[in-house]
Amino acid sequence: MNVYQPRTSEHAFVLFDVLRAHERLAELPAMSEHADTALLLQVIDEAGRFVGEVVAPLNRSGDEIGAQWKAGAVTMPPGFRESYQAFWQAGWPSLACAVEDGGQGLPTVVEAVLHEQLNAANHGWTMAPGLLHGAYECIRHHGSDALKARYLNKLASGEWLATMCLTEPHAGSDLGLVQTKAVPLANGRFALSGTKIFISGGEHDLSDNIVHLVLARLPDAPPGPKGLSLFLVPKFEADGQRSAVHCERIEEKMGIHASPTCVMRFDEAAASIVGEPGKGLNAMFVMMNAARLLVGLQGIGLLDAAWQKANAYAQERRQMRAPGSTSKAGHADAIAMHPAIQRILATQRAWIDAGRVIAYRTAIELDLQKHHPEALRREAAARWCSLVTPVLKSAWTEQAFAGASACLQVFGGHGYVREWGIEQHVRDARVAMIYEGTNEIQAIDLLVRKTLPDGAATLTALLAELADDVGQSPRTRQAMQAFSAFVREQVLPRSGDSHSAPDLPFWLADDFLRALALLLMAWAWDRMAAKPGADPIAHAAFWRWVWPEFDLRMAMMSNALSARQPQAAML
Repeated sequence: MNVYQPRTSEHAFVLFDVLRAHERLAELPAMSEHADTALLLQVIDEAGRFVGEVVAPLNRSGDEIGAQWKAGAVTMPPGFRESYQAFWQAGWPSLACAVEDGGQGLPTVVEAVLHEQLNAANHGWTMAPGLLHGAYECIRHHGSDALKARYLNKLASGEWLATMCLTEPHAGSDLGLVQTKAVPLANGRFALSGTKIFISGGEHDLSDNIVHLVLARLPDAPPGPKGLSLFLVPKFEADGQRSAVHCERIEEKMGIHASPTCVMRFDEAAASIVGEPGKGLNAMFVMMNAARLLVGLQGIGLLDAAWQKANAYAQERRQMRAPGSTSKAGHADAIAMHPAIQRILATQRAWIDAGRVIAYRTAIELDLQKHHPEALRREAAARWCSLVTPVLKSAWTEQAFAGASACLQVFGGHGYVREWGIEQHVRDARVAMIYEGTNEIQAIDLLVRKTLPDGAATLTALLAELADDVGQSPRTRQAMQAFSAFVREQVLPRSGDSHSAPDLPFWLADDFLRALALLLMAWAWDRMAAKPGADPIAHAAFWRWVWPEFDLRMAMMSNALSARQPQAAML
């Protein structure tokens, strides 16, 4: 009960029965040889076996012992280095990397399934390889030939790990305030100086080298985010010399104790520029966008792990007679028979199953965007990834925390103590709502940056596509049409109205994202409901206890739009 076990049949149901992944991938010349269902199933099964047998058993000890800092060095919990070495040597980090870079060339969705399993099994452990693919893509697209030759194969294989160094003590999400300096050197490299905080895996003993990707400012750079450049600083240079990069301490955190969250100091560290000067954010966003999909998968995985524990406990724990029970007087029923518990479990299952459909489709669309021979299909894939990724990251990390807390409730007082392990999921899940762009930033990105500028054309096209999807219920189609009309007829005019508060869209953003998440869930459940393997209880739970929130979010936006006074005055 305390150790998560991947249930690969559930992943296979979503991939092959619901999304027909093998058919979509067969359309891509670069992926056609890997679209074989038997091959994909074999990889997923083997991934589940490795995760369940090697990674999951380390979750509790990793939380209790945690990463240890001493004199600038970080020692990981027992078993972590050995298991990570086995992980990369078995080829797991290289699943979706290009063959020419030492990868296996498999579809991105296979990597997505792996990372969902890993995060469910051991969130702290998975933080280490979590940035690998993003760092690989960043170097692949923006690195010089020399950087590619030195680092690409090592990152693709996972032999070396990577970090993303953005945040500074005075600058959280506002990257325009970054002050780390990069001074050009005579040899073409740069001397990097500054301090970065909240750096996951900034120092550890899992791998023999760590590749730091660092945002910094050149001497002649203008202020603000457009003045930032991206640099690469290795822990060890090619000659074995250690760089002038120091881990000053690791943070004492609410959760993910096994992941060292480091304060990193760069003391004129030798660095190489990645991409063009002043375009560091362009290069870094390749890494960040990949990370945001994986954080959404963290939410799904953590919620599934919490549900597994709660569901198993509910089947065993006996308390009182359930309402309507035919048991004899004085008999105690399993609490799984009590409606209050059934509602908790079914509601979380509704979120997990729908989240998988949306996340796996996003991973498939990433490959369609890269490789599909038809331009219109590539555009449609880009539209999906642009709009859905912030929704997935925000809504499912929020639900991971709320849902894990609800699953803890199933245990009663036993959930609040450490014995059963459920409280760890609550603590671990909370951070996913914050990093890789807070959930509020995701909502602003979705509405203010991706919907309003084009007059909601991209959003309208996406919803029209989903409404016409085979098997969509009249209820879902009508809701999508109503949402599109609401955005066009009410949100757009008021957002451009000089008499309204200029911050109006920012007040709407959270409810807007949540409403879109519910529409995507309705689409996903309509797709699943037509398949024999769908969970009928979770399907009913979605419409009964989750879907009514859509009307609530619409009402909240309507109230904000109809307010006569500036929004800030309501405070």
